Amino acid sequence: MANLLSSLSKTIHASLVVAIILFLGLFYQSEGFSFDRLFWSWITRYIHVVVGIMWIGLLWYFNFVQIPNMSKIPDEQKPAIGKVIAPAALFYFRWAAAVTILSGLILAALNGYLHDAMTLSIGSGIPKHTAIGLGMWLGIIMAFNVWFVIWPNQKRALGMVETDPETKAKSAKTAMLFSRTNTLLSLPMLLTMVAAQNLY
Repeated sequence: MANLLSSLSKTIHASLVVAIILFLGLFYQSEGFSFDRLFWSWITRYIHVVVGIMWIGLLWYFNFVQIPNMSKIPDEQKPAIGKVIAPAALFYFRWAAAVTILSGLILAALNGYLHDAMTLSIGSGIPKHTAIGLGMWLGIIMAFNVWFVIWPNQKRALGMVETDPETKAKSAKTAMLFSRTNTLLSLPMLLTMVAAQNLY
């Protein structure tokens, strides 16, 4: 067991195997197994939730852990964060954001409410679609911030892109403010997503 858990790759593969076994068991127990819309909806929702947890989890890591504690780290130790930890976290952060949005749009299309949700159910007046649509738009805004504001500014702030010290400091502040904007939007976004599951 220690051999399994000492390797992240082995741990993730084992977790995936357990998830697949449970998935197949639950699917067979309900209506049997077939590659229909329900199957693909299940798979897409699972992917959407998993990558969404990674995205928001890393957003909260940056805002609740890394940013508030950077000033407490001795200067000689800060390069470890800026050169190793932050770039790795930002890789998963931005790709989790992209896959969350893509899987959410696919899920909405599979379940037939993509257009209604994207138009906030104006015309049809279905509260569930209004709620999920609000969540989708908040998520799209947040993902836009990740890819087109936070990531470009973080590349300058972390020295991945050469720039002068003034631009580097300004980029760090911009990235932080937009990360905080996403933190502000995260609870309303999650509320609308959860509320949609209990509305008709």
